[in-house]
Amino acid sequence: MKLRSASLVASTFIAVFFSGLACAAEHGSEADAQKMVKDGVALVKSAGADKAYKTFTEHPDGAFKDRDLYVFAYDFEGNCLAQGANAKMVGKNLLGMRDVDGNAFIKGMIDMVKASGKGWYGPYKFNNPATQSYELKKSYCERGAGDSMLCVGVYASK
Repeated sequence: MKLRSASLVASTFIAVFFSGLACAAEHGSEADAQKMVKDGVALVKSAGADKAYKTFTEHPDGAFKDRDLYVFAYDFEGNCLAQGANAKMVGKNLLGMRDVDGNAFIKGMIDMVKASGKGWYGPYKFNNPATQSYELKKSYCERGAGDSMLCVGVYASK
């Protein structure tokens, strides 16, 4: 009986350990987000903004969508230019969009990029489609073409 209990404990530990690894693998890292933004900025420069924005939005399984990471782009007026997770947002002015705590996070990202050219903005609360709950998120953003920015967000580790 003791051998069976020890075996059960060991297999439970292994299952919990590997499920934790799988969960971590489902989320992109800060380094992944920064690389995706840099690759996005390079595409804007090489292919032109319109073609790049179309790629970010219409190719959700391409180089600019990885696990929970995707590129989104806004001009400095708050107009959504590209959105890798929800194409319905493109063309809408979301400058005043707020998280559940009242944080105008799109405006905050724009202000940060205007002042610094690039950097991390957050945390803010954003709905995670995988969990259907609001979670802390932060986004890495860089200036894009003209008065615009490209960003990729990461959810905070739990």
